[in-house]
Amino acid sequence: MPVNFENKGNVVVGVISDTHGLLPTTAVKALKGVDLIIHAGDVGNNEVLDKLQSIAPVVAVRGNMDGGDSLRELPETEAVEVADVLLYVIHDIHRLDIAPSESGFDAVIHGHLHCPSVAENRGVLFLNPGSAAQPRRNFPASLALLHIRGNSIKTQIVNI
Repeated sequence: MPVNFENKGNVVVGVISDTHGLLPTTAVKALKGVDLIIHAGDVGNNEVLDKLQSIAPVVAVRGNMDGGDSLRELPETEAVEVADVLLYVIHDIHRLDIAPSESGFDAVIHGHLHCPSVAENRGVLFLNPGSAAQPRRNFPASLALLHIRGNSIKTQIVNI
């Protein structure tokens, strides 16, 4: 899914995951002003997507807990092109069935673990924003911001 941000130098993408039907006001505040929101699964209900859509366009994938009728229609994976960057979105990183670097992806965005992490492997950024509603392992609730300029990605984990 190409996202066109012509004439925009710096594109800010909000990345959120594992809301499980809850969207804290702190998450809404942290996402204000972003150009695009990516939800990496376990959305929980359509109300979360509606609230996010009121902030910015939303790309979402289905998580293992998104079994409701309307959320079942979400794709399991999504490719998103922002500026000169190609992002691959999947809920559970253990279900990754492609070689991201060989497939031309610059980043893999995932959720499921409820713990934030940022890593690089073979030139590909791997980002888990953590959980906005149900963090684990003594991590605070969190989301991430991607600052994209051309083919450069800067990642920021935001504790909410």
